[in-house]
Amino acid sequence: MACVLETPLRMSVLSEVTASSRHYVDRLFDPDPQKVLQGVIDMKNAVIGNNKQKANLIVLGAVPRLLYLLQQETSSTELRTECAVVLGSLAMGTENNVKSLLDCHIIPALLQGLLSPELKFIEACLRCLRTIFTSPVTPEELLYTDATVIPHLMALLSRSRYTQEYICQIFSHCCKGPDHQTILFNHGAVQNIAHLLSSTSYKVRMQALKCFSVLAFENPQVSMTLVNVLVDGELLPQIFVKMLQRDKPIEMQLTSAKCLTYMCRAGGIQTDDNCIVLKLDHDLKHAHELRQAAFKLYASLGANDEDIRKKIIETENMMDRIVNGLSESSIKVRLSAVRCLHSLSRSVQQLRTSFQDHAVWKPLMKVLQNAPDEVLVVASSTLCNLLLEFSPSKEPILESGAIELLCSLTQSENLALRVNGIWALMNMAFQAEQKIKADILQGLSTEQLFQLLSDSDVNVLMKTLGLLRNLLSTRPHIDQIMSTHGKQIMQAVTLILEGEHNIEVKEQTLCILANIADGTTAKELIMTNDDILQKIKYYMSHSNAKLQLAAMFCISNLIWNEEEGSQERQDKLRDIGIVDILHKLSQSSDPNLCDKAKTALQQYLA
Repeated sequence: MACVLETPLRMSVLSEVTASSRHYVDRLFDPDPQKVLQGVIDMKNAVIGNNKQKANLIVLGAVPRLLYLLQQETSSTELRTECAVVLGSLAMGTENNVKSLLDCHIIPALLQGLLSPELKFIEACLRCLRTIFTSPVTPEELLYTDATVIPHLMALLSRSRYTQEYICQIFSHCCKGPDHQTILFNHGAVQNIAHLLSSTSYKVRMQALKCFSVLAFENPQVSMTLVNVLVDGELLPQIFVKMLQRDKPIEMQLTSAKCLTYMCRAGGIQTDDNCIVLKLDHDLKHAHELRQAAFKLYASLGANDEDIRKKIIETENMMDRIVNGLSESSIKVRLSAVRCLHSLSRSVQQLRTSFQDHAVWKPLMKVLQNAPDEVLVVASSTLCNLLLEFSPSKEPILESGAIELLCSLTQSENLALRVNGIWALMNMAFQAEQKIKADILQGLSTEQLFQLLSDSDVNVLMKTLGLLRNLLSTRPHIDQIMSTHGKQIMQAVTLILEGEHNIEVKEQTLCILANIADGTTAKELIMTNDDILQKIKYYMSHSNAKLQLAAMFCISNLIWNEEEGSQERQDKLRDIGIVDILHKLSQSSDPNLCDKAKTALQQYLA
């Protein structure tokens, strides 16, 4: 039943969002080429890091039109290049996006674009092809369908460092067996790629190295050939050994070790060769330690600097390596990978882009299902960030059953897990639909909510109050929740306001009361509770301005004269001395208190 009810709602939301995206597609058909170009550029800016926008534009038919413009010789080079960039951005969304692009025959169109003499356009086409071919839904065979493609790609290797990087990456992802190895080998892959190992670009060197590792894998012919290849007068095995040195990135060390291993298996290098045997043994035995150290380093570097976080994430295949690290057999590697992810999750920009593109929430949720407390603490803390309102991961996490998991964390004896569990629920409840709020309350249970509100740790208490405040927002939600849980919530509020708590706790509690006072029917739970009214009156005259202001918000919401029953509420509050306090506060030296008091008094005069 739930699925049936939810479907029309989602379709309705999608249709609204899709309609708002239609103007981007309409501009692609403008008769003015300059307006079409600007439309494509605006579309490019709109889809960056926005998977919903990407999906909407695909549904609206943007892809066929972009491909048409890309293939037209009458289109300017700038327009064709921008079209390729937008298509590449669409491909960086979900796997369904890539499937849609493949259905529109994007690969033949992009391969045709590689025949252009314009380098910038060629690079944009290759970048898009790289993104598509590295997707798991793209059949590798599409690269080999036309026999002229591989030799043309080999020829393009000399054009720029970008053509070198993208083509090598395409080759390394599309070489999946002996048939592919043979095709690439026969078209001179070894000779054409070897000199790239001395490139000044690390990305080019790394992608060339990966090409050799897939070409040589279980292939004696290629492995034996590599033994005698010279690069700048130096044999290839010696170059691989240099890449194993400790000053080289870990990824380079491990990939070089793979190449040397395959050459050893093929008999091209003797297994007792002193130049490599010790290094191979050490690195292969201690791969876990290397990865653990790398993740720890990246976590430390990215902890407090946004620019460094951006550079880390832009490192080739970094997110893939972190995601893989989350499922490592070694607990230490898993823990360090989660710490690295937690460090990077502090970036708002990365939460909106890289984290969504790589769907990091999926392996993170798996980690949370079964892990030691030390891993759970960091993983749940990372989840808190992924549940922030602006994070695209929030919705799929909700659909994966996170509420039950987080509610169970709030019952943990481990303090950090309790804090993270309630913190994540607080983030989840922010501006959430009523159904989600109801699910949270049901999952926690009234008993557990009271247990958290009486927790001895102030962080748990503050996060629980934050959760209540987020649950009690939006009038229909406030009235609904207070109609079912009002008695218990009012009891909890009373206990906290009477207890020995710090200013921040009491301020947060008064803010909850202010939200309740904003409800249509819920406010009667305050008006019929003389004890609560006296407490609000007390805090209006408190020595702390924050508590005074929070109490004032309660009063303002109760007396607002545009709402039904306001006259009766105003009269009752006047009878208990609220108006007298308002007059005093209107003379306060604190400008916020003074303004709020004057505004409240105007409700009595209106």
